[in-house]
Amino acid sequence: MDELKGVYKVKDLKLADEGLKQISWAESRMPVLMALREKYKKTKPFKGFRIAGCLHVTKETAVLIKTFVECGAEVSWSGCNPLSTQDTIAAALAKQDISIFAWNGMSVDEFYWAIEQTLHIKPNLTLDDGADLIFTIHSKHPELIPDIIGGTEETTTGVKRLRAMAEAGALKYPIIAVNDAETKWDFDNVYGTGQSTLDGILRATSILIAGKNVVVAGYGHCGKGVAMRARGLGANVIVTEVRPIAALKAVLDGFTVMPMKEAAKIGDVFITATGVKDVITEEHFKVMKDGAIVCNTGHYDVEINLVHLKKMAKGVREIRNHVEEYLLKDGRRIFVLAKGRLVNLVAAEGHPSEVMDMSFANQFMAQLRLVEMFKKGKKLEPKVYDIPPEQDEEIAELKLKTMGIKIDKLTNEQKKYIKDYSAGT
Repeated sequence: MDELKGVYKVKDLKLADEGLKQISWAESRMPVLMALREKYKKTKPFKGFRIAGCLHVTKETAVLIKTFVECGAEVSWSGCNPLSTQDTIAAALAKQDISIFAWNGMSVDEFYWAIEQTLHIKPNLTLDDGADLIFTIHSKHPELIPDIIGGTEETTTGVKRLRAMAEAGALKYPIIAVNDAETKWDFDNVYGTGQSTLDGILRATSILIAGKNVVVAGYGHCGKGVAMRARGLGANVIVTEVRPIAALKAVLDGFTVMPMKEAAKIGDVFITATGVKDVITEEHFKVMKDGAIVCNTGHYDVEINLVHLKKMAKGVREIRNHVEEYLLKDGRRIFVLAKGRLVNLVAAEGHPSEVMDMSFANQFMAQLRLVEMFKKGKKLEPKVYDIPPEQDEEIAELKLKTMGIKIDKLTNEQKKYIKDYSAGT
């Protein structure tokens, strides 16, 4: 496949020098992944393996890609969202002879075209964020499946999709759910999404958060993080939910909980984080305040029904970068950020490098696990698998070490006590 090495399509190769500096900065903030790179680059365990990746093209993703390459892999990459690619990073990767097909502002057709290009290397490993790559292989290129030993999935939406495929008997090769690792979703999803979502809103709007009624739709890991950070900036946070347990958690965490129909009347800023379509629809737009701001931090652009909003509007204009003003027929204005796509990646830079360090360490280790099992002749069934608990612990321990933090260890007596079922009062 050497003839495909370094094939690319990016916005402008002249942006590469700026991208290289940004990647360098990310490397300085991602010590766990860099330690794994240093550990495995001499033995090159990925030599002879081809990875097709579909994941946001950010400086952090570039560190992961470079780690795979330095550890022997051949890589071909596309972005997993039409508006999340950082063009400086795509250019930097192309300049380093990495096959990359990504630019900011892709159409939907161009987005899927880019995925198709990554498959020209005939991958035996896949790495996905949202499962669009995996689904493309299954629906359009089943001939590639016999050579694919497995894949990994980065995000909640993708894992849900893949578990549904597995349940229906439609999944044809094994997937490791990186998203469900404790060192991923309790950190990346909570602290990463929380901080980067507010960062995206502030960069796009420059509004004062303090005193605003901020409505957070969904109280999963991502919604929890957003609610925490909004409250930290002084917002009055309202949570909407459909799951009783999640709603109860939000109440006991000190947030107001109510249906979206009620929240829509009083909200100043709306943030969807559910992974479900039609969270905000015409019935909600009808009762929103003049000047309400609406945005999404879920993977797909389906949570805010913009078709409904466009029908209600007599005019739409871009009033600021990543801010569209919908002027409704009754004179009210509703502002939509990032065209309803991921506000933290479209209007900002995505999660901080420090938190992606653990997520991408998990990606590296999960891909390595697939390779090592293949080399030993072990074959996984086509199901969705969790990260092993020992991997979670290893990555957490590495992260603490890089932070200069030490913790206690169990004594032998304590270890015995834990396993002694006869011990009582």
